Amino acid sequence: MGIIEWVLLIIIIAFFFNRFMPVKGITNISVQEAKDKFKDNNVQFIDVRTPGEYKANHRKPFKNIPLSNLTSKTSSLDKEKEVVVICQSGMRSTKAAKVLKKQGFKNISNVKGGMGAWI
Repeated sequence: MGIIEWVLLIIIIAFFFNRFMPVKGITNISVQEAKDKFKDNNVQFIDVRTPGEYKANHRKPFKNIPLSNLTSKTSSLDKEKEVVVICQSGMRSTKAAKVLKKQGFKNISNVKGGMGAWI
């Protein structure tokens, strides 16, 4: 393999490593762990699905802030409180958790499996 192939291979590996490795300050939690936090007033619950998805099926106390609007809406959230994010499958909420991390949030939990795993 030539040097160009090695460089491309390293870039591809780095891309996948960055996409799928856990980010410091972001915890993946189960649906049950999310439910266990419902009574905690120091936790904010955010559903990052579209308004249509949210309207069709959501759980209190999750507040709908679509992923596409999240960056502009973070000022309405408290950076000192934990944030629990959910979507349909866990992919958008993973992206949302990274957005929140970049915005300075320190304690973020992502619900593994999203609403699809809700029992």
